[in-house]
Amino acid sequence: MLQQRKFTPDNVTTQALPLECLYLYGGINESKAEANLFGDPVGTRTDKQRVLVVDDAPDIAELLAMLFRHTGYEVEIAFSAAEALEAAQQEQFDVVVSDIGMPQMNGYELAQALRALPNYQSIPMIAVTGFAMYADQEQALQAGFNAHLAKPVDPRALLDLVKRLHG
Repeated sequence: MLQQRKFTPDNVTTQALPLECLYLYGGINESKAEANLFGDPVGTRTDKQRVLVVDDAPDIAELLAMLFRHTGYEVEIAFSAAEALEAAQQEQFDVVVSDIGMPQMNGYELAQALRALPNYQSIPMIAVTGFAMYADQEQALQAGFNAHLAKPVDPRALLDLVKRLHG
């Protein structure tokens, strides 16, 4: 049985903290000390960038959304590529973070469809996926993603990448 434990700056010894650990152990909370593990604490961002999180696994989608909300982003979740495409046609997002392996329309097809939309030709898109082979990375970039991160994701690396890509 898993033993529940809170992650704090004092007991986190690795920079690569899988998102699953944060979810299972309740490591994301409103404490500013813990928020500093992931960048900007809640409420310190003034630009309110909008992130579209796309994943057919509700727990992963909610976890990624929680991470972004916790650091001051506005977030919308889509549980399929079709939902994501519909949301992108109705609203403008600053960043798209998407899984690849989804039924009906996969993340590669979503990236291509988003890039075909006038307002999405240059927005940052990040593939966050279990497809971690070199060929998968190449295919993600060819489909239109700006970056590829393998699950489990280092939350700090994801946030740093979003900041770097969006500027």
